[in-house]
Amino acid sequence: MTAVEKRVKELVEEKIGDRPELFLVDIRMLPNNKLIIQVDGDEGIGIQECAAISRHVGFHLEEENLIEKAYNLEVSSPGVGEPLRLTRQYHKNIGRTVSLKLTDGVKKEGVLKRIEGENIVIDESVKEKGKKAVTVETAVPFQEITESKILISFK
Repeated sequence: MTAVEKRVKELVEEKIGDRPELFLVDIRMLPNNKLIIQVDGDEGIGIQECAAISRHVGFHLEEENLIEKAYNLEVSSPGVGEPLRLTRQYHKNIGRTVSLKLTDGVKKEGVLKRIEGENIVIDESVKEKGKKAVTVETAVPFQEITESKILISFK
């Protein structure tokens, strides 16, 4: 983590410190001087909260002259296509369909049922040759997940 990212983390945590339902997901400074801050909440996060965080961080970055060149600051919640990064994000998505990529290259898909210790538990549809698909409960260790995304259904 760069010095800028570390300071931004401190500023975001300072701003949301009295709001335990909000949490920092990611901070990235891109090579084109775009600073991206992703914040989420147990019940989502509104535009007002994002704007307040942006004003707080932007003000302090300018006051401290931490970034010497012109930069763009973007504060948002993780988008629909963004992978889950924190255990807390799994909790808020229980009941939704998740797509997993595992360390061994296997891909799994199922409904996120719960978090148990160091595992997530999904209801996965498994089809054996010549038989109907059955739903089985599968525990997947966090350490084996390389990427997980929530799948959106438009049915």
